[in-house]
Amino acid sequence: MKGEVMKKSEEMQKEYDFSKGKRGPVIPQQGKTRITICIDTDILEWFRDEAEREGQGYQTAMNQALRNYIRQDKRPIQDIVREAVRQELSKIKKAS
Repeated sequence: MKGEVMKKSEEMQKEYDFSKGKRGPVIPQQGKTRITICIDTDILEWFRDEAEREGQGYQTAMNQALRNYIRQDKRPIQDIVREAVRQELSKIKKAS
C-alpha cells in the first residue's frame, strides 16, 4: 500500500509541477484596501450574527458601523452638553 501511495505521489509530481508557481494576485476592488487586523472574538461573532440576520456580509456590516462612527457629531463634548442643557431649559420654561 505504501508503494501505491508513492506511485500516486510521483505521478502527481510529474503531471503538475508547482516548483515555480506563484500565488495569483487578488483582483482589488476599486475604493477598497485589503488589510489584516485582529478583532475580539465576541465582536466578530456579533457582526457575523447581525450580518446573517440582515442578509449581508459581516465585513460590509463592520464597514458600515465604522462609517457611521466617523460621521458622528464631531463637536467637543462641552458643546454637545451645552446644547442639551439649553434644550431642556427651554422645555422647562415653556412648561411653566
